[in-house]
Amino acid sequence: MLIHSKNERWCSPGLSSSPEAAVGTQMMALNIGIVGMNGIGMRHAECYSQDSLANVLAVCDVVKERADNAAQKYGVKAYYSLQDMLANEPDLQIVDVTTGGIENGSWHYEPAVQAIAAGKHVLIEKPLANDIVEGRELVRFAAEKNVYLGCNLNHYFTAPAEKARQYIDSGEIGETVYCLHKMGFNGGADTYNPPKSLKEKQPYFHMKAFLTHPFSVMRYFCGDITHIQTFSSQAGFRKSASDPMVSINSIHVKFASGAAGYLLSQRGDATYGLGGWWSMEVGGTKGTFCIENCVEKVSYWKAQKGVPVIGAHPEPEVTRSGVTEFNSTFNNRLHAFLEDITNGVPREHIRASGRDALAVLEYTFAVIESYEQGGAVVRPHPLPAFHGDPLSM
Repeated sequence: MLIHSKNERWCSPGLSSSPEAAVGTQMMALNIGIVGMNGIGMRHAECYSQDSLANVLAVCDVVKERADNAAQKYGVKAYYSLQDMLANEPDLQIVDVTTGGIENGSWHYEPAVQAIAAGKHVLIEKPLANDIVEGRELVRFAAEKNVYLGCNLNHYFTAPAEKARQYIDSGEIGETVYCLHKMGFNGGADTYNPPKSLKEKQPYFHMKAFLTHPFSVMRYFCGDITHIQTFSSQAGFRKSASDPMVSINSIHVKFASGAAGYLLSQRGDATYGLGGWWSMEVGGTKGTFCIENCVEKVSYWKAQKGVPVIGAHPEPEVTRSGVTEFNSTFNNRLHAFLEDITNGVPREHIRASGRDALAVLEYTFAVIESYEQGGAVVRPHPLPAFHGDPLSM
Protein backbone atom coordinates (compact mmCIF):
# COMPACT_ATOMS: atom_id res chain seq x y z
CA MET A 1 0.00 0.00 0.00
CA LEU A 2 1.23 3.48 -0.85
CA ILE A 3 1.14 6.19 1.80
CA HIS A 4 0.66 9.87 0.92
CA SER A 5 0.72 13.19 2.67
CA LYS A 6 -2.13 15.64 2.08
CA ASN A 7 -0.20 17.10 -0.88
CA GLU A 8 0.34 13.74 -2.54
CA ARG A 9 -1.82 11.72 -4.88
CA TRP A 10 -2.65 8.07 -4.35
CA CYS A 11 -1.69 5.44 -6.89
CA SER A 12 -1.88 1.68 -7.08
CA PRO A 13 1.38 -0.28 -7.18
CA GLY A 14 0.07 -2.31 -10.12
CA LEU A 15 3.10 -4.62 -10.05
CA SER A 16 1.08 -7.81 -10.42
CA SER A 17 -1.35 -9.64 -8.26
CA SER A 18 0.31 -9.95 -4.87
CA PRO A 19 1.10 -13.39 -3.40
CA GLU A 20 -1.65 -12.79 -0.86
CA ALA A 21 -4.18 -11.76 -3.52
CA ALA A 22 -3.77 -15.11 -5.26
CA VAL A 23 -5.12 -16.96 -2.23
CA GLY A 24 -8.56 -18.35 -2.87
CA THR A 25 -8.26 -18.27 -6.67
CA GLN A 26 -8.38 -21.32 -8.92
CA MET A 27 -4.76 -20.94 -10.00
CA MET A 28 -2.65 -24.06 -9.52
CA ALA A 29 0.65 -23.76 -7.70
CA LEU A 30 3.75 -24.40 -9.78
CA ASN A 31 6.20 -27.08 -8.62
CA ILE A 32 9.65 -25.65 -7.93
CA GLY A 33 13.10 -26.99 -7.15
CA ILE A 34 15.76 -24.61 -5.84
CA VAL A 35 19.45 -25.16 -6.60
CA GLY A 36 21.94 -23.44 -4.30
CA MET A 37 20.82 -23.10 -0.69
CA ASN A 38 23.08 -20.38 0.64
CA GLY A 39 21.71 -16.92 1.55
CA ILE A 40 19.87 -16.06 -1.68
CA GLY A 41 18.50 -19.58 -2.09
CA MET A 42 17.05 -19.47 1.40
CA ARG A 43 15.52 -16.07 0.69
CA HIS A 44 13.87 -17.41 -2.45
CA ALA A 45 12.57 -20.40 -0.49
CA GLU A 46 11.05 -18.07 2.11
CA CYS A 47 9.36 -16.02 -0.62
CA TYR A 48 7.89 -19.14 -2.21
CA SER A 49 6.61 -20.35 1.16
CA GLN A 50 4.44 -17.20 1.28
CA ASP A 51 3.16 -17.44 -2.30
CA SER A 52 0.08 -19.45 -3.23
CA LEU A 53 1.38 -19.87 -6.80
CA ALA A 54 4.48 -21.70 -5.50
CA ASN A 55 4.95 -25.26 -4.31
CA VAL A 56 8.58 -26.05 -3.49
CA LEU A 57 9.10 -29.79 -3.94
CA ALA A 58 12.85 -30.04 -3.43
CA VAL A 59 16.08 -28.22 -2.69
CA CYS A 60 19.58 -28.99 -3.89
CA ASP A 61 23.10 -28.01 -2.86
CA VAL A 62 26.48 -29.68 -3.28
CA VAL A 63 27.10 -28.77 0.36
CA LYS A 64 25.05 -31.45 2.12
CA GLU A 65 24.50 -29.43 5.30
CA ARG A 66 22.95 -26.54 3.39
CA ALA A 67 20.56 -28.79 1.49
CA ASP A 68 19.60 -30.70 4.65
CA ASN A 69 18.97 -27.53 6.67
CA ALA A 70 16.79 -26.03 3.96
CA ALA A 71 14.88 -29.27 3.48
CA GLN A 72 14.20 -29.54 7.19
CA LYS A 73 13.05 -25.93 7.46
CA TYR A 74 10.62 -26.13 4.54
CA GLY A 75 9.61 -29.78 4.80
CA VAL A 76 10.85 -30.85 1.39
CA LYS A 77 13.27 -33.38 -0.10
CA ALA A 78 17.02 -32.63 -0.10
CA TYR A 79 19.27 -33.45 -3.04
CA TYR A 80 23.00 -33.02 -3.50
CA SER A 81 23.11 -33.01 -7.29
CA LEU A 82 20.72 -31.48 -9.79
CA GLN A 83 20.86 -34.62 -11.90
CA ASP A 84 19.38 -36.62 -9.02
CA MET A 85 16.73 -33.99 -8.34
CA LEU A 86 15.60 -33.95 -11.97
CA ALA A 87 15.56 -37.75 -12.15
CA ASN A 88 13.57 -38.22 -8.95
CA GLU A 89 11.18 -35.24 -9.17
CA PRO A 90 9.39 -35.65 -12.51
CA ASP A 91 6.67 -33.18 -11.49
CA LEU A 92 9.09 -30.25 -11.28
CA GLN A 93 8.06 -27.39 -13.53
CA ILE A 94 10.57 -24.69 -12.49
CA VAL A 95 14.21 -24.84 -11.45
CA ASP A 96 15.36 -21.75 -9.54
CA VAL A 97 19.14 -21.38 -9.87
CA THR A 98 20.63 -19.40 -6.98
CA THR A 99 24.17 -20.78 -7.07
CA GLY A 100 27.07 -18.35 -6.68
CA GLY A 101 30.66 -18.85 -7.73
CA ILE A 102 33.36 -16.51 -8.93
CA GLU A 103 31.95 -13.01 -9.49
CA ASN A 104 28.62 -14.31 -8.14
CA GLY A 105 27.70 -15.90 -11.47
CA SER A 106 30.17 -18.55 -12.55
CA TRP A 107 28.05 -21.46 -11.22
CA HIS A 108 24.85 -20.43 -13.00
CA TYR A 109 25.47 -21.88 -16.45
CA GLU A 110 25.77 -25.64 -15.85
CA PRO A 111 22.68 -26.13 -13.67
CA ALA A 112 20.62 -23.80 -15.87
CA VAL A 113 21.57 -25.70 -19.04
CA GLN A 114 20.85 -29.00 -17.33
CA ALA A 115 17.40 -27.83 -16.27
CA ILE A 116 16.58 -26.33 -19.68
CA ALA A 117 17.66 -29.59 -21.37
CA ALA A 118 15.18 -31.40 -19.11
CA GLY A 119 12.41 -29.09 -20.35
CA LYS A 120 12.06 -27.11 -17.13
CA HIS A 121 11.39 -23.40 -16.86
CA VAL A 122 14.35 -21.63 -15.25
CA LEU A 123 14.78 -18.56 -13.08
CA ILE A 124 18.40 -17.48 -12.56
CA GLU A 125 19.68 -15.18 -9.85
CA LYS A 126 21.53 -12.16 -11.22
CA PRO A 127 23.80 -11.86 -13.10
CA LEU A 128 22.65 -14.22 -15.85
CA ALA A 129 26.24 -15.50 -16.02
CA ASN A 130 29.73 -14.14 -15.47
CA ASP A 131 30.79 -15.14 -19.00
CA ILE A 132 29.15 -13.41 -21.94
CA VAL A 133 29.37 -16.46 -24.22
CA GLU A 134 27.58 -18.56 -21.60
CA GLY A 135 24.92 -15.86 -21.19
CA ARG A 136 24.22 -15.80 -24.93
CA GLU A 137 24.02 -19.58 -25.02
CA LEU A 138 21.53 -19.71 -22.14
CA VAL A 139 19.14 -17.40 -24.00
CA ARG A 140 19.60 -19.31 -27.26
CA PHE A 141 19.10 -22.72 -25.65
CA ALA A 142 15.99 -21.65 -23.74
CA ALA A 143 14.48 -20.39 -26.99
CA GLU A 144 15.34 -23.67 -28.72
CA LYS A 145 13.66 -25.68 -25.96
CA ASN A 146 10.74 -23.23 -25.77
CA VAL A 147 10.93 -22.85 -22.00
CA TYR A 148 10.63 -19.73 -19.89
CA LEU A 149 13.95 -18.20 -18.83
CA GLY A 150 13.84 -15.39 -16.29
CA CYS A 151 16.37 -13.55 -14.15
CA ASN A 152 16.05 -11.91 -10.73
CA LEU A 153 16.22 -8.32 -11.96
CA ASN A 154 14.22 -7.29 -8.91
CA HIS A 155 15.08 -3.59 -8.58
CA TYR A 156 12.16 -2.35 -10.67
CA PHE A 157 9.55 -4.61 -9.07
CA THR A 158 8.60 -1.84 -6.67
CA ALA A 159 5.73 0.58 -6.12
CA PRO A 160 7.88 3.65 -6.89
CA ALA A 161 9.01 2.09 -10.18
CA GLU A 162 5.42 1.30 -11.07
CA LYS A 163 4.37 4.89 -10.40
CA ALA A 164 7.31 6.19 -12.41
CA ARG A 165 6.33 3.92 -15.27
CA GLN A 166 2.83 5.41 -15.16
CA TYR A 167 4.35 8.86 -15.59
CA ILE A 168 6.16 7.65 -18.71
CA ASP A 169 3.26 5.69 -20.22
CA SER A 170 0.79 8.55 -19.65
CA GLY A 171 3.06 11.03 -21.43
CA GLU A 172 3.82 13.06 -18.31
CA ILE A 173 7.57 12.77 -18.92
CA GLY A 174 7.39 13.47 -22.64
CA GLU A 175 10.47 12.80 -24.72
CA THR A 176 13.21 11.38 -22.51
CA VAL A 177 16.20 13.72 -22.36
CA TYR A 178 18.44 12.13 -19.74
CA CYS A 179 18.74 9.35 -17.17
CA LEU A 180 20.97 9.58 -14.08
CA HIS A 181 21.47 6.56 -11.84
CA LYS A 182 23.61 6.22 -8.74
CA MET A 183 23.97 2.93 -6.88
CA GLY A 184 26.62 2.08 -4.36
CA PHE A 185 27.57 0.60 -1.04
CA ASN A 186 28.14 2.71 2.03
CA GLY A 187 31.82 2.78 2.95
CA GLY A 188 35.03 4.76 3.08
CA ALA A 189 38.56 4.35 4.37
CA ASP A 190 37.55 3.70 7.99
CA THR A 191 35.15 0.85 7.14
CA TYR A 192 37.27 -0.88 4.51
CA ASN A 193 38.26 -4.52 4.88
CA PRO A 194 40.67 -6.09 2.36
CA PRO A 195 39.17 -8.87 0.22
CA LYS A 196 39.27 -12.34 1.73
CA SER A 197 37.36 -14.60 -0.65
CA LEU A 198 38.55 -15.59 -4.10
CA LYS A 199 35.53 -14.00 -5.77
CA GLU A 200 36.29 -10.61 -4.18
CA LYS A 201 39.86 -10.74 -5.48
CA GLN A 202 38.71 -10.59 -9.10
CA PRO A 203 39.26 -7.20 -10.78
CA TYR A 204 35.80 -7.18 -12.37
CA PHE A 205 33.82 -8.62 -9.47
CA HIS A 206 31.88 -5.42 -8.79
CA MET A 207 31.19 -4.80 -12.48
CA LYS A 208 29.93 -8.30 -13.20
CA ALA A 209 27.99 -8.80 -9.98
CA PHE A 210 26.45 -5.37 -9.43
CA LEU A 211 26.14 -3.40 -12.68
CA THR A 212 23.29 -5.75 -13.57
CA HIS A 213 20.77 -4.00 -11.33
CA PRO A 214 21.28 -0.33 -12.29
CA PHE A 215 21.59 -1.18 -15.98
CA SER A 216 18.38 -3.23 -15.82
CA VAL A 217 16.47 -0.30 -14.30
CA MET A 218 17.89 2.20 -16.78
CA ARG A 219 16.85 -0.04 -19.66
CA TYR A 220 13.40 -0.64 -18.14
CA PHE A 221 12.66 3.07 -18.18
CA CYS A 222 14.68 4.34 -21.14
CA GLY A 223 15.15 1.43 -23.55
CA ASP A 224 18.18 -0.14 -25.17
CA ILE A 225 21.65 1.34 -24.81
CA THR A 226 23.67 1.72 -28.02
CA HIS A 227 26.94 3.34 -26.84
CA ILE A 228 28.97 3.04 -23.64
CA GLN A 229 32.04 4.94 -22.43
CA THR A 230 33.65 4.10 -19.11
CA PHE A 231 36.16 5.70 -16.76
CA SER A 232 36.81 3.48 -13.75
CA SER A 233 39.20 3.55 -10.81
CA GLN A 234 39.47 2.76 -7.11
CA ALA A 235 40.11 4.68 -3.90
CA GLY A 236 43.65 5.02 -2.60
CA PHE A 237 43.05 2.71 0.36
CA ARG A 238 42.27 -0.13 -2.06
CA LYS A 239 45.45 0.52 -4.00
CA SER A 240 47.48 0.52 -0.78
CA ALA A 241 46.01 -2.88 0.11
CA SER A 242 46.81 -4.25 -3.39
CA ASP A 243 43.09 -4.82 -3.86
CA PRO A 244 42.57 -5.58 -7.58
CA MET A 245 38.85 -4.73 -7.70
CA VAL A 246 37.90 -1.94 -10.10
CA SER A 247 35.40 -0.49 -7.66
CA ILE A 248 34.46 3.01 -8.92
CA ASN A 249 32.65 3.04 -12.25
CA SER A 250 31.75 6.26 -14.07
CA ILE A 251 29.73 5.21 -17.11
CA HIS A 252 28.32 7.47 -19.84
CA VAL A 253 25.73 5.94 -22.15
CA LYS A 254 23.60 6.77 -25.17
CA PHE A 255 20.15 5.25 -25.53
CA ALA A 256 18.63 4.14 -28.83
CA SER A 257 16.10 6.94 -28.36
CA GLY A 258 18.93 9.48 -28.43
CA ALA A 259 18.66 10.26 -24.71
CA ALA A 260 21.84 10.65 -22.66
CA GLY A 261 22.55 8.59 -19.57
CA TYR A 262 25.01 8.38 -16.72
CA LEU A 263 25.62 5.65 -14.15
CA LEU A 264 27.87 5.94 -11.10
CA SER A 265 28.39 2.67 -9.27
CA GLN A 266 30.88 2.21 -6.44
CA ARG A 267 31.54 -0.53 -3.91
CA GLY A 268 32.07 1.18 -0.59
CA ASP A 269 34.80 3.61 -1.62
CA ALA A 270 32.71 6.53 -0.28
CA THR A 271 29.87 7.20 2.14
CA TYR A 272 26.28 7.71 1.06
CA GLY A 273 25.18 11.06 -0.27
CA LEU A 274 21.90 12.56 -1.47
CA GLY A 275 19.41 9.86 -2.39
CA GLY A 276 21.01 7.16 -0.25
CA TRP A 277 22.39 3.95 -1.69
CA TRP A 278 20.12 4.01 -4.75
CA SER A 279 18.72 6.94 -6.68
CA MET A 280 17.51 7.38 -10.23
CA GLU A 281 16.33 10.47 -12.09
CA VAL A 282 14.76 10.54 -15.54
CA GLY A 283 14.22 13.95 -17.12
CA GLY A 284 11.99 14.65 -20.09
CA THR A 285 10.46 17.45 -22.09
CA LYS A 286 7.25 17.44 -19.99
CA GLY A 287 8.43 16.34 -16.58
CA THR A 288 11.07 14.67 -14.44
CA PHE A 289 10.88 11.93 -11.82
CA CYS A 290 13.35 10.74 -9.21
CA ILE A 291 13.21 7.48 -7.24
CA GLU A 292 15.10 7.38 -3.94
CA ASN A 293 16.35 4.33 -2.08
CA CYS A 294 14.73 2.01 -4.63
CA VAL A 295 11.62 1.04 -2.67
CA GLU A 296 10.82 4.20 -0.70
CA LYS A 297 9.45 7.04 -2.81
CA VAL A 298 9.22 8.73 -6.19
CA SER A 299 9.05 12.50 -6.78
CA TYR A 300 7.67 14.14 -9.93
CA TRP A 301 8.24 17.68 -11.22
CA LYS A 302 5.93 18.83 -14.00
CA ALA A 303 7.33 21.15 -16.64
CA GLN A 304 5.43 24.42 -16.55
CA LYS A 305 5.69 28.07 -17.48
CA GLY A 306 6.74 30.67 -14.95
CA VAL A 307 9.37 28.56 -13.23
CA PRO A 308 12.75 30.34 -12.94
CA VAL A 309 15.49 29.02 -15.18
CA ILE A 310 17.76 29.04 -12.12
CA GLY A 311 16.55 29.11 -8.54
CA ALA A 312 13.51 28.00 -6.61
CA HIS A 313 10.91 25.83 -8.30
CA PRO A 314 7.58 24.29 -7.21
CA GLU A 315 7.56 21.40 -4.78
CA PRO A 316 7.30 18.02 -6.49
CA GLU A 317 4.43 15.59 -6.28
CA VAL A 318 5.77 12.91 -3.92
CA THR A 319 4.46 9.37 -3.67
CA ARG A 320 5.73 7.35 -0.73
CA SER A 321 5.42 3.59 -0.75
CA GLY A 322 5.40 3.08 3.00
CA VAL A 323 8.06 0.43 2.37
CA THR A 324 11.63 0.60 3.65
CA GLU A 325 12.47 -3.11 3.44
CA PHE A 326 14.34 -3.80 0.22
CA ASN A 327 13.85 -7.56 0.52
CA SER A 328 10.19 -7.12 -0.42
CA THR A 329 11.41 -6.82 -4.01
CA PHE A 330 12.24 -10.54 -4.01
CA ASN A 331 8.63 -11.48 -3.24
CA ASN A 332 7.37 -9.14 -5.98
CA ARG A 333 9.75 -10.37 -8.64
CA LEU A 334 9.41 -14.11 -7.93
CA HIS A 335 5.63 -13.82 -7.88
CA ALA A 336 5.70 -12.04 -11.25
CA PHE A 337 7.63 -14.96 -12.78
CA LEU A 338 5.10 -17.45 -11.44
CA GLU A 339 2.25 -15.25 -12.61
CA ASP A 340 3.64 -14.89 -16.14
CA ILE A 341 4.02 -18.66 -16.48
CA THR A 342 0.54 -19.29 -15.04
CA ASN A 343 -0.98 -16.78 -17.47
CA GLY A 344 0.87 -18.23 -20.46
CA VAL A 345 2.56 -14.95 -21.34
CA PRO A 346 4.49 -15.36 -24.63
CA ARG A 347 7.95 -16.57 -23.71
CA GLU A 348 9.79 -13.55 -25.14
CA HIS A 349 7.57 -11.07 -23.30
CA ILE A 350 7.76 -12.20 -19.69
CA ARG A 351 8.93 -9.59 -17.20
CA ALA A 352 12.68 -9.58 -16.48
CA SER A 353 13.34 -12.27 -19.08
CA GLY A 354 16.59 -14.00 -19.89
CA ARG A 355 16.86 -11.73 -22.91
CA ASP A 356 16.55 -8.69 -20.66
CA ALA A 357 19.29 -10.11 -18.44
CA LEU A 358 21.47 -10.76 -21.47
CA ALA A 359 21.07 -7.12 -22.53
CA VAL A 360 22.51 -5.83 -19.27
CA LEU A 361 25.25 -8.46 -19.36
CA GLU A 362 26.20 -7.15 -22.81
CA TYR A 363 26.36 -3.65 -21.32
CA THR A 364 28.58 -4.90 -18.50
CA PHE A 365 31.03 -6.47 -20.91
CA ALA A 366 31.00 -3.28 -22.98
CA VAL A 367 31.94 -1.41 -19.78
CA ILE A 368 34.88 -3.77 -19.27
CA GLU A 369 35.97 -3.36 -22.89
CA SER A 370 35.76 0.42 -22.67
CA TYR A 371 37.76 0.45 -19.43
CA GLU A 372 40.45 -1.79 -20.91
CA GLN A 373 40.68 0.54 -23.92
CA GLY A 374 41.21 3.60 -21.75
CA GLY A 375 37.71 5.02 -22.06
CA ALA A 376 36.94 4.26 -25.69
CA VAL A 377 33.32 4.35 -26.83
CA VAL A 378 32.02 0.79 -27.23
CA ARG A 379 28.84 -0.42 -28.89
CA PRO A 380 27.30 -3.37 -27.00
CA HIS A 381 26.84 -6.62 -28.89
CA PRO A 382 23.35 -6.72 -30.47
CA LEU A 383 20.68 -8.89 -28.87
CA PRO A 384 19.13 -11.86 -30.66
CA ALA A 385 16.10 -10.89 -32.68
CA PHE A 386 12.57 -11.52 -31.47
CA HIS A 387 10.93 -14.35 -33.38
CA GLY A 388 7.66 -14.74 -31.52
CA ASP A 389 5.63 -17.79 -30.60
CA PRO A 390 3.63 -18.92 -33.68
CA LEU A 391 0.85 -20.14 -31.39
CA SER A 392 0.33 -16.67 -29.96
CA MET A 393 0.93 -14.51 -33.03
